[in-house]
Amino acid sequence: MVPQNTAPRSSLAFLQDAPLWRREFRAMTRLATPIVLTQLAWVAMMTTDTAMIGHLGAGALAGATLSLMVFFLAYIACFGVVMATAALASQAYGVRQPRQVRRIVRQGWWVTIVLTTPCLILFGFTGDILALFGQPPETLPHATAYMSTLMWSLPPAIAFTVLRNFVSALGRPTPALWIMMAGVPLNAALDYGLIFGNFGLPRLELAGAGIATSIINAAIFFSLLVFVLLRRPFSRYAIIGRFWRADWGQFCQIFRIGLPIAGTSLMEAGFFIGAVFIIGRFGSEAIAAHMIAMQLPHITFMVPMGLSQAATVRVGHAVGRRDSASAYRAGWVALAVTVCFMLLMTIVVLSIPEFFAALFLDATRPDSAAVLSLAVSFLFLAAFFQIADGIQVVMAGALRGLNDTFVPMAIAAVSYWAIGLGTGIRLAFGAGMQGTGLWLGFIAGLSCAAILLAWRLHSFSRRRYMPETAAPV
Repeated sequence: MVPQNTAPRSSLAFLQDAPLWRREFRAMTRLATPIVLTQLAWVAMMTTDTAMIGHLGAGALAGATLSLMVFFLAYIACFGVVMATAALASQAYGVRQPRQVRRIVRQGWWVTIVLTTPCLILFGFTGDILALFGQPPETLPHATAYMSTLMWSLPPAIAFTVLRNFVSALGRPTPALWIMMAGVPLNAALDYGLIFGNFGLPRLELAGAGIATSIINAAIFFSLLVFVLLRRPFSRYAIIGRFWRADWGQFCQIFRIGLPIAGTSLMEAGFFIGAVFIIGRFGSEAIAAHMIAMQLPHITFMVPMGLSQAATVRVGHAVGRRDSASAYRAGWVALAVTVCFMLLMTIVVLSIPEFFAALFLDATRPDSAAVLSLAVSFLFLAAFFQIADGIQVVMAGALRGLNDTFVPMAIAAVSYWAIGLGTGIRLAFGAGMQGTGLWLGFIAGLSCAAILLAWRLHSFSRRRYMPETAAPV
């Protein structure tokens, strides 16, 4: 990193230019809205899966939850690496290098193949992995059955991420939204048919849920691919032309920037997923309650997640133009919108915990009352980590637009594992608080990450730092 202007300048000084801030707010919301809705459509599919699986009983839900945790570790690692294509393509687009954009997309797919192939092999040992971590034996057959079909959704899901980054970098994320939205009811229909044996389909229960997810992910990817190949301005980039032609410089650049992003994502995801394995020691009811309680904050988190991706693109565009004022303005606008939204969502979570948790349970089952009580107590705590969670992900997205990924990874390691998980384990076992103690650890870890990442962007903003090169050629 090199300073564009060494004279310190407070980020608040930008407020003197109100029209530019209003313009950035409009541009950010135009870009972020379809990205956010795409994220919400994706989580709607996962929530539908969880809700339907919950009607198979606490054992099936716990087993599916454990499989999802293994799957998401792999998904998040792959997703984090290919997210480098969002920053790189945005910078190349900002500096008007269409050929570079095309190379980034193609090499993003190369990276997808390299990353997902070993993951598919690893998924075949899901039962052994869960047993190694001491998970309840009664959940392992359910976990294995679900993973046996869910695993095939990983390659198309990551390939779709590369395509979505491409259309977002061009400032046109709407096609990805409409295609993802179309997948939501189709996924629900396939779930209903294959899990419970409706519409003349076989009753496959957990295996059916995985088949539905894999089919829909493949359909979504190929639909968006056909769209960008046929419609302008996307078709001008000829993204699959000479697909097998290597660009090792760009391939390595994606890994150089993307590996720390993946590391950061894994630090956060591992923080939550590690907590699931710990909660598993308190029984299948505790796992089921945790999974239910995570659904609502997971839904609300999709808004700052979408804003984070929009911030990466907006900051990346400004970096490509070598416009430091616009780059940091984009980051602060994304932060302001996130804080306002998450404050509202905190009120919502505190208002409907019982109603929301009951959606995932069959009241006639004898284990439902205990699961509901635990889920409601976890949701109360979830309300208080949402703001910090939103801040940390948006700040990480803004820093990503500056190609700053290594230090955020180190911040994630300290915040989530040393402070968050350390606090959670101490309270869960040392203080005898079990799952509640782990959720208090979530609050501590996320708050630490939010403060440190916001301070880092503030420090860069004062010095107006920018990457040395926006789009390497």
